[in-house]
Amino acid sequence: MSTSNTLLESYAQHHMNVFGTPLRVLDHGEGSYVWDVDGKKYLDFLAGIAVNSVGYSHPAWVQAVSQQAGRIAHTSNYFATVPQIELSEKLLELADAPAGSRVYFANSGTEGNEAALKLIKLHANARGHADNARILALTHSFHGRTLGALSVTWKPVIREPYNPLLPHVEFVEAGNKEALQAAFEAGPVAGIIMELIQGEAGVLPVGTDYVQEARRLCDEHNALLVIDEVQTGMGRTGYWFAFQNKELSGGIRPDAISFAKGVAGGFPMGGLITFGQEVSQLFTPGSHGSTFAGNPLATAAGLATVRIVEEEQLLNNARERGQQLRDALAHSKNPLFVGVRGAGLLNAVQLAYPCAHAAASWALDHGLIVNAVSENALRIAPPLNITAEQIEEGVEILNSIPSNLPRD
Repeated sequence: MSTSNTLLESYAQHHMNVFGTPLRVLDHGEGSYVWDVDGKKYLDFLAGIAVNSVGYSHPAWVQAVSQQAGRIAHTSNYFATVPQIELSEKLLELADAPAGSRVYFANSGTEGNEAALKLIKLHANARGHADNARILALTHSFHGRTLGALSVTWKPVIREPYNPLLPHVEFVEAGNKEALQAAFEAGPVAGIIMELIQGEAGVLPVGTDYVQEARRLCDEHNALLVIDEVQTGMGRTGYWFAFQNKELSGGIRPDAISFAKGVAGGFPMGGLITFGQEVSQLFTPGSHGSTFAGNPLATAAGLATVRIVEEEQLLNNARERGQQLRDALAHSKNPLFVGVRGAGLLNAVQLAYPCAHAAASWALDHGLIVNAVSENALRIAPPLNITAEQIEEGVEILNSIPSNLPRD
């Protein structure tokens, strides 16, 4: 019996069965490659689901985290640390945030979205609509699995077992401006939370016209517009944040953005950025918090990640390698591939019929990590420092996927 099989048996006996059976037991990584415990090598076209933004074991990242661990790894939130202060300053700069803007650090994207929902609630209270103002979310959205974030997550199969969830949440059809207008006309709206690219729905942009209309309606009705940048932020689309890409946002500025995934290069971190003093002052001492939020180890990892992205010009690389990937797949002769979409290094290839899980499994067996983001689409989100040669290597494997796989 292989080492992997032995470990998977132990996993099944001891871990809560919320993820199913792991595909492999991984041991280590370097750059854009990982190795399992049996020594097999894989090119990672998923980066831990858009998390490992500077790849694996980047020397500068390892050094920064190691040095910080040797200094101080955690304090309570009675104290501040230098990495925490420096990263908050840097994130506001990267987000082009105006004076009065603020950063709240959390430990995950879900926690960042929970903070965003609290912000919307505080805004409703300040307007005198605490009892009836609604929070709007989009069909096919995904914002997390805790009770608040799950309340604004569309997928019924993961949401409905936990009903009743937050009251006064209403789902509006993504991309349908008339439906959005009708929702605002139906009564008070405290705010709307949306992704510019719906990652878990299949890497689907909601459209610039729709985003611009959401901004207009929020301004008209004194509601907050929150953009969930958990998957799209920190360089993933070729910009620090997707809302800075006019082809995705139409040039609007949100009232707040949540962030996580790639911000600390693989170390757990998330948070919320609020834009301007009026929104930022809604949170006051004691109104929100977390034991581990903004801890020095996580913020040191975040600073290291940002510096690597800047020094190695990885925003440019994300745009160039993403275009290379989309061009290659658009010209693929594999009849299984019928389309490709995305921005930067957040992409999906559309399949001719529902066989995404079989396709991802075949790719894994042949040394490439992608995932079935829907039954007929594969998500591709490699590290931001992936090379042109590695894109070619991955595309070659993708082009070899059989076109007669069993249906999912």
